[in-house]
Amino acid sequence: MSRRRRPAAERGSVAIEVAVLAPAFIGLMVLAGVAGRTAIAQEAVQSAAHDAARAASISRDAETARDRALAAAQSQLDWQRANCAGQPTLTLRGSVGGSPVSFAEAFDSGPGTTAAVTVQVTCTVTFTDIDLALLPDMAGSRTISASFTSPLDRYRSRS
Repeated sequence: MSRRRRPAAERGSVAIEVAVLAPAFIGLMVLAGVAGRTAIAQEAVQSAAHDAARAASISRDAETARDRALAAAQSQLDWQRANCAGQPTLTLRGSVGGSPVSFAEAFDSGPGTTAAVTVQVTCTVTFTDIDLALLPDMAGSRTISASFTSPLDRYRSRS
């Protein structure tokens, strides 16, 4: 059985291919890590907005609703390890009879009135623990936000 020898021109070509392709492969893996972290954070922020709106809507007054919404959002983001930089930002809005009003005015509406609260959760996700040196134009963080609306019980007294 004869062994065929490679031509001298092809010697060392594997080393060059690895040297060229390795940084591209590592860059692709870093990009996958960033995309995965962003997708997980987006899901966590959506869940946090849902939980915050629900916690606010079952409260009897606007002040308690604010506190419970923030606690619910923070709890959900912590549980899902969203890696937010600092506290999430909550924007609270209300509506009465389908018309936009302030968050407090939604709770001031009387029983029998259709009212709802909307909570928007905004979180800045950081990628500081991912080495982005191979992707120099990649941002070190991304801001993600989601909102959810939950109705207030029309037959329950408020405030």
